Amino acid sequence: LSVVMKTLLLSTVFLVLCAMSASAQCPREANVGDPVAALRCAKLIYVSSSSALVGASVVESKLQKRAEFFAMGLVITRDAEAADIVLELHHDRFTKYVYTAIDRRSNMVLASGKLSSLGGTVAGKVAKRFLKQVMQARGSAPTK
Repeated sequence: LSVVMKTLLLSTVFLVLCAMSASAQCPREANVGDPVAALRCAKLIYVSSSSALVGASVVESKLQKRAEFFAMGLVITRDAEAADIVLELHHDRFTKYVYTAIDRRSNMVLASGKLSSLGGTVAGKVAKRFLKQVMQARGSAPTK
């Protein structure tokens, strides 16, 4: 086999082994009823926003700009049915925003927070706080 073929074969084997290892650590049945396990094992995030001022795409962008998002192997999806977590953003009265992370299969609330639009962008604050909660569930130290 050529060097390119050997490299491709080894890369494929490595990716398959990684996928098998991740699924063995996070069986879907074990996450039901355990919010920490669900946050620990989630990969696909669907973002929904009912706010006219902060759209879902802005929150998606802010999530993807954070280093810990990729470090934890998270991915944004536009298919709500395929998502592990639905991250919802709602505009409360005046300057308050509420975000809620919901396990799509069980409808269990995994994480939530309330924040103000004062002193920074709402989307950036949601991304930072939500990822901090995911990192805590995974036992990682959050970054600033």
